[in-house]
Amino acid sequence: MPVAARLRRLASLLVAAAMLNSCQTVMDQSYQPSVSPSANPQIVSEVQKNDPRAQMGAREHPRILASYGGEYKDAKTERLVARIAGALTSVSENPQQSYRITILNSPSINAFALPGGYLYVTRGLLALANDASEVAAVLSHEMAHVTANHGIERQKREEAEVIASRVVAEVLSSDLAGKQALARGKLRLAAFSRQQELQADEIGIRTLGQAGYDPYAAARFLNAMEDYSRFMTANSDVDQSLDFLSSHPSTPQRIDLAKAHAREFGEEGKVGDTGRDYYLNGIDGLLYGDSPEEGYVRGQTFLHGGLGIRFDVPPDFRIDNKVEAVMATGPGDIAIRFDGVADTQNQNLTNYISSGWVTGLDPSSIQSITVNGMPAATARASADRWDFDVTVIRDRTQIFRFLTAVPKGNLAQLDQTANVLRSSFRHMTPEEASSLKPLRVRVVTVKPGDTITTLAARMMGTDRKLDLFKLINALPTGANIAPGDKVKIIAE
Repeated sequence: MPVAARLRRLASLLVAAAMLNSCQTVMDQSYQPSVSPSANPQIVSEVQKNDPRAQMGAREHPRILASYGGEYKDAKTERLVARIAGALTSVSENPQQSYRITILNSPSINAFALPGGYLYVTRGLLALANDASEVAAVLSHEMAHVTANHGIERQKREEAEVIASRVVAEVLSSDLAGKQALARGKLRLAAFSRQQELQADEIGIRTLGQAGYDPYAAARFLNAMEDYSRFMTANSDVDQSLDFLSSHPSTPQRIDLAKAHAREFGEEGKVGDTGRDYYLNGIDGLLYGDSPEEGYVRGQTFLHGGLGIRFDVPPDFRIDNKVEAVMATGPGDIAIRFDGVADTQNQNLTNYISSGWVTGLDPSSIQSITVNGMPAATARASADRWDFDVTVIRDRTQIFRFLTAVPKGNLAQLDQTANVLRSSFRHMTPEEASSLKPLRVRVVTVKPGDTITTLAARMMGTDRKLDLFKLINALPTGANIAPGDKVKIIAE
């Protein structure tokens, strides 16, 4: 079992939600978004109010937002995506269909559709794409799922299946992960069949070419996403369940078929517009990786400016900052989970630990302590093959919780790991808080003397700078860059 899977099994709830579908599309440089008000404006909510399919999408929409960190708000990026979607809608096979397109505030690489024209694309996908045609390929594919009513067909087949959150019975009860995790667990499956995926590919690429985009962008971005998947696989403890390839395997056959559909528009490299320049302008400054609302991972340290707290994990541990909790894994199958709950009643912490949210608890192990001036309590628990340290710390109206798990009998490792967490948990200084900045996509122009190696050295937030630089710029082995080229780097 991979380390990440153990972590989720031991220290948190398992989410019984499969990924919603994902894919690709493209656009026409000649398209110009209208800037004048319509004489007869159409409001999406009015157009869709009597559409039962849109009502289905509306019911799931809040859960989607909760699962993916909410909506990403940035006027420039929103205008860019609207421009791409507008070109596709103008040549759609169902021009009467209206769409609601949401950019999700998530670093995962995903896009999907719900019945009624609800389309979603993550900011992580926008960061990976290198031109407008690639994002258009994604959107046109998802539009095809909507126009072909694939979501309705899927729901009919799965009407009897209820997708809901379930909790690890070994240690945790159902309230642990909070409202966000419960919402995530209730997401509806949108795993389309292979036949539906290939049909959406064909319709999407046809829409892509008719909109004036490079029709080969679909195959190109499928390759890019496979490269991303291989890059992430090297980080075996990174949860990829929110990424599209977890439910949409990008097979060589699918890529070959995408190229075959594109050839109907002409020879590769000689047909369609990529929209690279205005796309790069549109994503310059795009938030990358962790969002300020969820805190930041910097090496072995987790920092949260909004909460004003920080802590370290031991050497050789890797932190995975998720929506519902911070996870960490280390050598010897050691797992850590950190989260927080509101505490407006200032309840006694020893009573809180024994209040029923931890099963397998040893009541005699509960003791009150102080962690860097903050009231705290610790306890031990055991379940199946695992021993646990439970530490809770109060800071103002918040209770922060650490759960550390080790294979049963390794109590020395349990003590050592839990002590690192407790001793390092503290308030951030004002200087630390003010200097904490999110990472962003920065578009830079290659200057004389710049090389792939020197530009990659400017990357932040990764210990695999060269690999990530090549990945986000779609630079294959042996590729060169020249003065005047524009490339993406990740920096503050």
